Amino acid sequence: MKDYLKLIRVEQYIKNAFVLAPLFFDSQFLNLNHLTNVILAVLCFCIASSSIYVLNDYFDINEDRNHPQKKFRPLASGSISINNGLLLMTILLISSITISYLISVELFVVILSYLVLNFLYSKWLKHIAILDVNIIAVGFILRIVAGSVVSDVEPSIWILLITYLLALFLGISKRRTDVILAENGNDVRKNIEGYNLIFIDIILGILASIIIVCYIFYCISPEVQLHYQSNLLYVSIIFVINGIFRYLKLVFVDQSTYSPTKIVLNDRFIQLTILGWLLLMSYLLYFRN
Repeated sequence: MKDYLKLIRVEQYIKNAFVLAPLFFDSQFLNLNHLTNVILAVLCFCIASSSIYVLNDYFDINEDRNHPQKKFRPLASGSISINNGLLLMTILLISSITISYLISVELFVVILSYLVLNFLYSKWLKHIAILDVNIIAVGFILRIVAGSVVSDVEPSIWILLITYLLALFLGISKRRTDVILAENGNDVRKNIEGYNLIFIDIILGILASIIIVCYIFYCISPEVQLHYQSNLLYVSIIFVINGIFRYLKLVFVDQSTYSPTKIVLNDRFIQLTILGWLLLMSYLLYFRN
C-alpha cells in the first residue's frame, strides 16, 4: 500500500487547495452547498492528478532509473509492475472523468482539459524549455477555474494572475534542481538543455519581484479595498514577502534539492508564514464583522 500511495503522490494533493481559492476569497466558504461542490471538485483533481503522475512515471521510467532521487519511484524501482501501474492509472482516470461529469458538465470540461493538457505535457511538451513551466502554470489556473464553475463564483483577475506567476516561480525553481543534477553528471530530462543556472536565477529573481509587486497592487486596488474594508490587509504583505524570501534562501543559500511541495511540507518558517497569512485573511473575510 505504501508503494501505491507513493506512486499516486498523495503529498502533491496540497496543490489542489487552489480549487478552494475562489470560494474562500468571495467570503462564501461557510456556504455549505457551495463548499460541498468545491470539496468534490478537489477530490476530482486529486484523482485526475494522480492518474497523470502514474502516466508521467510510465513515460519517464528509463530516465528515472538514472536519476539519483527518482530511481526510487515505484515503477522505476520495480516495486510496482508496469501493468499494475497502468491499471491503476486507468481506474483513476475513468473515476475522475465520471465523478466530474456527475457534478457538472463545466467541471467535466475542466478536468478533461487538464487530463489532455497533461497527457501532451508528459508525452512531448515537457521537453520544451519555457513551454513546460507554462503548462504547469496553466494546470494551476484550471484548478482555480474548477473551483469557480462549481461554486458560481467568478475568480478575480488578481487570483488568476498571482496564481499563474506563483506557479511559474515554483516550476522554474524545480528546474533549477535538475540543472544542478545535470551539471553534476546525472542524467535528467531533455528540456534541461534549454536552461542554465544563470538564466534560471535571473528568472527567479524577476518572478519573485513581480509576485511581490502584484500582491501589493492587489492590496491597494480600490475594488479589493472595498471588499475587505480594513487596513489590516496591508499586514498580509509581510507574510508574502518573508515567505518568498525564505524560499529563495533555501534555493540559493542552502541549495535545497527538494521539490517545491516538499519544501512547503518540511520547512517550518514557510509553514508559519502561510498559516499567518491564512489566519489573517480568514479573520478579514469571515470574522471581522
